[in-house]
Amino acid sequence: MGSVKRKSVEDPSEEFTSPLKQQRDNGFAGVDEPVACVHDVSYPEGYVPRSSNRDSAQEDSKAPKEFPFALDPFQLEAIKCLDTGESVMVSAHTSAGKTVVALYAIAMSLRNKQRVIYTSPIKALSNQKYREFKEEFSDVGLMTGDVTIDPNASCLVMTTEIWRSMQYKGSEVIREVAWIIFDEVHYMRDRERGVVWEESIVMAPKKSRFVFLSATVPNAKEFADWVAKVHRQPCHIVYTDYRPTPLQHYLFPSGGDGLYLVVDERGKFREDSFQKALNALVPASEGDRKRENGKWQKGLVGKAGEESDIFKMVKMIIQRQYDPVILFSFSKRECEFLAMQYYLVSDIDTSYSHNIQVSNMLPLLKRGIETFSIGLNMPAKTVVFTNVRKFDGDKFRWLSSGEYIQMSGRAGRRGIDERGVCILMVDEKLEPSTAKMMVKGSADCLNSAFHLSYNMLLNQMRSEEGDPENLLRNSFYQFQSDRAIPDLEKQAKHLEEERDSMLIEEEDSLENYYCLLQQFKSLKKDVRDIVLSPRYCLPFFQPGRLVSIQCTGDDDNAPYFSIEDRVTWGVIINFERVKGLSEDIIVLNGSYIVYYPDDANKKPEDANYTVDVLTRCSVRRDQVGRKTVKIVPLKEPGEPIVLSVPISQIDSLSSVRLVISKDLLPLEARENTLKKVSEVLSRFAKEGMPLLDPEEDMKTISGHFQVQSSSYRKAVRRIEALENLFEKHEIAKSPLIEQKLKVLHKKKELTAKIKSIKRAMRSSTVLAFKDELKARKRVLRRLGYASSDDVVELKGKVACEISSADELTLTELMFNGVLKEIEVEEMISLLSCLVWQEKLQDAQKPRDELELLFTQLQDTARRVAKVQLECKVQIDVENFVSSFRPDIMEAVYAWAKGSKFYEIMEISQVFEGSLIRAIRRLEEVLQQLIQAAKSIGETELEAKLEDAVSKIKRDIVFAASLYL
Repeated sequence: MGSVKRKSVEDPSEEFTSPLKQQRDNGFAGVDEPVACVHDVSYPEGYVPRSSNRDSAQEDSKAPKEFPFALDPFQLEAIKCLDTGESVMVSAHTSAGKTVVALYAIAMSLRNKQRVIYTSPIKALSNQKYREFKEEFSDVGLMTGDVTIDPNASCLVMTTEIWRSMQYKGSEVIREVAWIIFDEVHYMRDRERGVVWEESIVMAPKKSRFVFLSATVPNAKEFADWVAKVHRQPCHIVYTDYRPTPLQHYLFPSGGDGLYLVVDERGKFREDSFQKALNALVPASEGDRKRENGKWQKGLVGKAGEESDIFKMVKMIIQRQYDPVILFSFSKRECEFLAMQYYLVSDIDTSYSHNIQVSNMLPLLKRGIETFSIGLNMPAKTVVFTNVRKFDGDKFRWLSSGEYIQMSGRAGRRGIDERGVCILMVDEKLEPSTAKMMVKGSADCLNSAFHLSYNMLLNQMRSEEGDPENLLRNSFYQFQSDRAIPDLEKQAKHLEEERDSMLIEEEDSLENYYCLLQQFKSLKKDVRDIVLSPRYCLPFFQPGRLVSIQCTGDDDNAPYFSIEDRVTWGVIINFERVKGLSEDIIVLNGSYIVYYPDDANKKPEDANYTVDVLTRCSVRRDQVGRKTVKIVPLKEPGEPIVLSVPISQIDSLSSVRLVISKDLLPLEARENTLKKVSEVLSRFAKEGMPLLDPEEDMKTISGHFQVQSSSYRKAVRRIEALENLFEKHEIAKSPLIEQKLKVLHKKKELTAKIKSIKRAMRSSTVLAFKDELKARKRVLRRLGYASSDDVVELKGKVACEISSADELTLTELMFNGVLKEIEVEEMISLLSCLVWQEKLQDAQKPRDELELLFTQLQDTARRVAKVQLECKVQIDVENFVSSFRPDIMEAVYAWAKGSKFYEIMEISQVFEGSLIRAIRRLEEVLQQLIQAAKSIGETELEAKLEDAVSKIKRDIVFAASLYL
């Protein structure tokens, strides 16, 4: 990326000249805190850097803004970049003071009579920054979608989505913008919204300069390289991991009664203290631990007469004067419960008694208990993580080290606290390595979350300078893909050298034998899958039957090339059906029969059973006593354990049955049983363990063969033919055949890896998403949104305006007349299904007329999804249809009808904040539909949609932001 300079700046006094010199002379330089920052710069290819010396006129000019405090080195270094008129990315911890750089950029722009744009990820933050900047500079406007204030101001504060929309619409403002500030640019890695930042940066005016403010990201240089390439201008990076207030990280073990310092204020990890904390964990019993999904966790709820862990924690924090404190919890229910635990004030104004939400909130506010949902933006002395798992929309997962770093950065108030305190509450489910990674890990990389959308494609097609392929070509995703090519080339070369160094005698003959073995293994698996399907095998899972099962050792993935795969033997104790299956099991004459009802639309193959098997296992325990159990061969060291294994792990059934003890709890009884198994194996060592013959032995009570499958017979015949080939094969008797086969297998694995890498290299050199782009364009043509030469049609113009809901489904609803035909309140209720994404267990069922509308929505969504599937867009039709949920249709209908909020909450299972967020997002969708109707001249529908907005935009739901 052209030439690069890198330096570590400790004392900026040697680096800068005026106008910053004035601040140093006044004692404002941060020289008394020699904290290093790293300054780097990326140049576009072929760029010739200008001289760093500024002309004398600029040297003597007054700084556009002075600060009444000493600036840190990273702030001074970033400001120098602005003074030279070049873009800069500032990467620093939360509360490090990045806003100083933004303030300087705004002041500089206003002094130079230039227009500056400030974008933030959320409306509440935009509102807060607008108020701050308005007090400071006065010539400031706000544009958030909800509110527009002074849109002709020199400094405009807006959400990133609004800035993206302005660029697509070719606003006059764009031509006048000299500087664009992207606050919280690390949002670019957000899987849903991150693409907005990428689009906005790529489409930004080429003459503009940028200020990127970000949390610490290890690959800030890569980001700057991308900006330099796309905009053909230098982009500086000023990076610091300096915290103005150092942090101490403690563990609080569940059930314990103290804190353990695991990372001190110097960043040193204390292994001994970490181990002591883990050893102090008190395992939760089933009685006092509750499920994770929407329920309280162990430690948050104490038994009767006991104080819970969280109560002890807060009590200790207050006693040690570690308050104020922020408690991070990732469950709405838990937040509400914890808040109410500290609800000790009862003097509530009776005029609020009808509204339980207000009556509950007021005493909490009086006690200083608040949540981020009302816009809390205050640093604290201490932060506590009540849990370190969160639901990310798909599954529960551990916090990443980057997330932990960002949230823990709230601890420690600059100029007030000597240090901040972070407390991690842990239970026995947290692996030591996970905990260590969290508190001592590095920040998350800034990786592209770019993805295609129909709204993006249509806006690109409609824009004068728009070009979807150009946007993709200039995306950070494409840049990162291209960047990977040199490393991929090295990997491929290394693997090729390793593969070519493997010399095997008689390789051609061995290759033939290897292929026969692979066929044999595949056929054996086919036969096994048929014979051991529940409809055939369940009657033979009697207690005492010997069964071979696959081992689960450390080398599960190692290749085995003997005719028999690596298996061990055990004894069946019992079997059971996994909950949720439909088959009925009846007992007849002591045998198990599986009965499938004739009218059931279930496939017997889908049945899922577990089998309790006594076998040999290796048991390992970690530092806190947790066990890892693996099945091993009977001859290896281990313990006799009864495990529940899935049928898929069973390899074969023996015709041998043992008489086993009814009580296998004593260790001696289990050892004696496995000893009997070993004796049987020894007896049949030469001829092999006798197995149940599917056609001779596995019969029903009526005497008929159970396995009546043509595919079974065909596979058996082919296996027999292969066994004959094995006996006659020239290499079968070759010495060291097993070792040679393993080397050949490794060679083939390397060849497969090389092909995969080269495939990735080819895909990187061509346009990313190229096939998907073609497929999505086919969809737009098929549905009538764009012509064959990419001209946007009437439906496409509507979809261009919709970015807060699924644009195709909503446009189809608009054009098939559904929105026109129904009442306003019904329309509002229907549209709520497009913005509600949470899953409720006991959602209120909508009334018949609303349910009918929801069915129409589902039909429309299914048709849209099927067209996409036909056009080769990867989509799961039923998952797409089920993403539209009717859970809040009744609540929203009541709100549109004028019901009070407290009345709705009395009959609804929805959280107040969730419903408010959904209604506010619904208003966004309605505003977008109003613009869509206006763009195609649908005045009647436009008026109806405006009426809809007036019906929902009222009262507490749309109260002004409480951002503090």
